[in-house]
Amino acid sequence: MTRLRIVLVVVVAALTAVGIAVAVPGGNFSVQATGDLEVPVRDTKAHGQATFKLSKDGESMSYKLNVANIENVIMAHIHEGVPGETGDIVVWLYPSTAPGELAPAGGGRINGRIASGTFTADDLVGPLDGAELTDLLELLQSGEAYVNVHTNDGVGDPNTGPGDFPGGEIRGNF
Repeated sequence: MTRLRIVLVVVVAALTAVGIAVAVPGGNFSVQATGDLEVPVRDTKAHGQATFKLSKDGESMSYKLNVANIENVIMAHIHEGVPGETGDIVVWLYPSTAPGELAPAGGGRINGRIASGTFTADDLVGPLDGAELTDLLELLQSGEAYVNVHTNDGVGDPNTGPGDFPGGEIRGNF
């Protein structure tokens, strides 16, 4: 029995370490975001967690986005794309669900909830513009989407280190 417990602990730890998304029946999802999952990989201590819950009528999805050890967050989204590849934005999460809205560069350290709210099919953009929320759910359930948190210190060239990755500092794959 001890070996079985050890194997289970190792499996759970491995899944947590690689940021596997957890889908719960009924349209609930949770994903861990780290720099190790970014494309390219980012050397950062930042991490985050995004949770999503489909409404009972299936017409809207509520979300919460929490981060830690991250600086200068300018935006966060759900993107279409499989692990190891980048893709188009399909839902804006931070600073709001309004496409194109950015928080100011150089905003400083954030620890805790940076975004929460609700979106509907009307908020879908990019390749899902005009689609139904069920189309987004299919991407989440099939592992063809990810959450991305973007940073920018507003100084000089981009990609100079933590707090300055406009293409994304942390990512969580569904």
